Amino acid sequence: MFPGYPGVGLLSSRGADFAALMELYETNYLRLRRLCPDLDRVEGVWVSKVPGASDLHLTVLERTPYTTRLHLTYAFATESGVRRQPDLMIRMFHDARQAEVVGRHCRRRGEDITLDAVAGVPGLTCRWRHNRFLFKWLGFCLVQGHRFALDEPVTSP
Repeated sequence: MFPGYPGVGLLSSRGADFAALMELYETNYLRLRRLCPDLDRVEGVWVSKVPGASDLHLTVLERTPYTTRLHLTYAFATESGVRRQPDLMIRMFHDARQAEVVGRHCRRRGEDITLDAVAGVPGLTCRWRHNRFLFKWLGFCLVQGHRFALDEPVTSP
């Protein structure tokens, strides 16, 4: 288990209630702040390079007084170009100290990506799934040593 994991409730694959989802948002916010402690001063595209790990790309897309919208991904070179995966847009709410995956849709197996309501997946379950993935991925990135800090060597492509 990764260091800093709260109770196993956040790791449950079953759907959660609204309060548990809000707790997950709060935990993801704290993890993002650990990953990027200088977020208020970071602009544009940043790449965290850790020996033996995939390069982690962070782009600050939008900043308002109370929110920051980020893009977090790995970029893999392929014959047809660059494949970004996972490829998440995240909105951080600084006043509420929460972070939420945005711009994702849920789908049923074998179907094209559709809106969660059309696909028959309740919105809460859909949000739980995407944000639970972010929770696990951020923990993995932190354990690998990824970090976006102004006092550390990071590259801006």
